[in-house]
Amino acid sequence: MSVEQPIEQQTSVAVAAGTLLSVENLSVEFPTPDGVVHAVDGISYSLEKAGSIGIVGESGSGKTVAALTLIGLTQTQGADVSGRIMFDGRDLLTVSKDELRHIRGNEIAMIFQDPLSSMHPQFRVGAQLVEAMRIHRSIKRSAAHARATELLELVGIPDPRRRVDQYPHEFSGGMRQRAMIAMALANEPKLLIADEPTTALDVTVQAQILALLERLRRELGMATIMITHDLGVVAQIADKIAVMYAGRIVESADARPLFRAPQHPYTWGLLRSIPSLDGPRGVELVPIPGRPPSLIHRPSGCHFHPRCAYALPSHSTIDPSLTDVGADPGHRAACLLDTAQREAAWTQLRAGGTPEQARAAAGIAEIAVPVAASEVVG
Repeated sequence: MSVEQPIEQQTSVAVAAGTLLSVENLSVEFPTPDGVVHAVDGISYSLEKAGSIGIVGESGSGKTVAALTLIGLTQTQGADVSGRIMFDGRDLLTVSKDELRHIRGNEIAMIFQDPLSSMHPQFRVGAQLVEAMRIHRSIKRSAAHARATELLELVGIPDPRRRVDQYPHEFSGGMRQRAMIAMALANEPKLLIADEPTTALDVTVQAQILALLERLRRELGMATIMITHDLGVVAQIADKIAVMYAGRIVESADARPLFRAPQHPYTWGLLRSIPSLDGPRGVELVPIPGRPPSLIHRPSGCHFHPRCAYALPSHSTIDPSLTDVGADPGHRAACLLDTAQREAAWTQLRAGGTPEQARAAAGIAEIAVPVAASEVVG
């Protein structure tokens, strides 16, 4: 049993005059011998020119597949893709391969998770930056080399004239990440996609990379999509946030309303699993119980209900739609709890209460589908 979306929610996202990207009911499926993998299941969002959005969720939630589909990299893997991706007036799902190849790396650039594997170990960093420019632009090699040096300086790599002729293995992890950012900026893209850009970096370097991305976004006027599993990463740099679970967006809002009054139990779990400086002292971080579901055999009803401490019996059969919630315009969530229950539960959790106390405050007697202790993961 599923709840049908209202007609106005099934139609495309309204494209305003300043909108650069509009993703409309995007679905991505991979046929496999074991069944169809529903990697992305009907997501919609929009991004303004020079704006930023953070797409957050656990590994396997579909956020990276959604980003790769924007630049056509899932279509080459045999994926079945439907919906629309309107970028600067063009549908990226219907443009020719040649036009998409021109857009990719030129108008839309992507920073991948692992900079060491994303850069060729046998070519100097500068040579790879030069290639990124010359493949899209008519520019002399000497001019491209000079531009590569400027880019390394722009992203804060010390002694760029010497570093530009070094190999990737001669760079530290943070410097390789900066070099990848420089490569993404080589052709001055309108949209930069950063997929877990701070993975495997220490906290200090992570903060530097995030500050760099935010500074470049403001100085260069480009839009950014930040993909991460950590809501703390996007807290200061994203204008909007979309929380993904099991291939769907389960909550979306401007950044401030989402952090102030999150409306989905999955978002509560993500927030409670990161350290906080303003919460009660001595409160332990709380992992989300259970494991992300299989995208081949997804749970019935609300896909999150087997892991949800606030699920009611009906949540195993009713599939919630993404609807307006809370007092802030544009704040949407796919949750079957009513507004009073959500507010009471989150108020208790924010004060340091346990899920049991939050359930009591929301008037929920017990967990409908208890999760075994052995299933708890960090």
